[in-house]
Amino acid sequence: MGTTSRGETQYIGAAAILEKKKKYIMPCLGHFYSEPRQIVSGEMQYLYDSEGQRYLDFFAGVSVVNCGHCNPEITAAVTAQAETLQHVCNIYLTENFVNLAEQLARITPGDLQKSFFCSTGTEANEGAALLAQIYTGSSEFIALRGGLHGRTKLTMSLTGISMWRTDPNPVGGINFVPNPYCYRCPHRKSAEACGLDCANALEDTIKNVTSGHPAAFIAESIQGNAGIIVPPKGYFKRVKEILEHYGALFIADEVQTGFARTGKMFAIEHFGVVPDIMTMAKALGNGAPISAFIASAKIADTYTKPGASTLGGNPVSSTAGLGVIRYIEEHDLMGNADARGKQLRKGLKEIQRRHPIIGDVRGLGLMVGAEFVHADKEKSPAAAELDAILESLKDRGFIVGKNGVRRNVMAFQPPLVITEENMNDVLNALELTLTEKGF
Repeated sequence: MGTTSRGETQYIGAAAILEKKKKYIMPCLGHFYSEPRQIVSGEMQYLYDSEGQRYLDFFAGVSVVNCGHCNPEITAAVTAQAETLQHVCNIYLTENFVNLAEQLARITPGDLQKSFFCSTGTEANEGAALLAQIYTGSSEFIALRGGLHGRTKLTMSLTGISMWRTDPNPVGGINFVPNPYCYRCPHRKSAEACGLDCANALEDTIKNVTSGHPAAFIAESIQGNAGIIVPPKGYFKRVKEILEHYGALFIADEVQTGFARTGKMFAIEHFGVVPDIMTMAKALGNGAPISAFIASAKIADTYTKPGASTLGGNPVSSTAGLGVIRYIEEHDLMGNADARGKQLRKGLKEIQRRHPIIGDVRGLGLMVGAEFVHADKEKSPAAAELDAILESLKDRGFIVGKNGVRRNVMAFQPPLVITEENMNDVLNALELTLTEKGF
């Protein structure tokens, strides 16, 4: 048993949790670290374990708690709602979910207007695909290599990362195009010589592989699990031109990138494009389970057959969503994400000059990746070295994530309430760790 320095509560500890996990949890669910800790509480940008150790969180539960752990303003509103009305299903009239839908129509780009609420990003992407099929009458989809869209039959089939495609019989009618991974350009071109070949590959696929009339192209505005892959500036504009020519829709997956993460409310705003359908989850609830897909009235109004989500947009989760939007705007989290992101990328590039194991630094706002590579011609992934570094950072009191198709990208996706001092602390800890390990 352990005790936390913040009270007298007794905890079973990491070892006992691992024992129960092995006995009662399906083995597909892994965990970070060779020596994981039991996390028992959180406070804005900090986490605490069962031994009382404090950690500066630089992963935010994978881009979920953008407004901070147990944010007092959001928590107070959620608590008051939980004590009043928790659930009746959205087939009955309650106020919060329509107010939240109104706010989403206000803050999303272009003419996106009508929402459908559910509980997870997977559900939102599944629903967006269904809406695209209803509107276009087509069942074909195109997705990006390196994309991750969910854990259901269809969304797993739309996922372009082999480790997450565990379904032995994926859905047919789905084609993949190269992702705009400039550091490892699939066309082996420099950034200066790039002619948006990745975007043009979409048209080649539509013309030569599909029926010529696919329902939609789905893509994360910035690919998270692929390793924080940021497309070139003109990429999505070219994609949208191609899709409009063939009558196909663009579904922007903003599950990881939404709600101020990149310095704008939604990452697609950096690219000057309005998607036909947008999905969101994670940070919308700041820890409460809520997701949504939103479309223009023209598209949304074709969804007329009965449809509901038992827990989607329930009063408690909708209250959290309203609190998130209010907190982001009142506390200028977009501005802080932009400023702290620039500080982070600048600091990482300075460290990169002294430690070439960092092969690339990329990202927007506070969605930043540092790709770890070996010093060989092919820049082979340094995944084992990254694991060792992350373990050391954890022991120093810093929780930093990892992603990438080869699991070699250090992922910085912290709560958007972090400070300039917090950023300097993690950069100094990373520099010290790399030096001590001889990287």
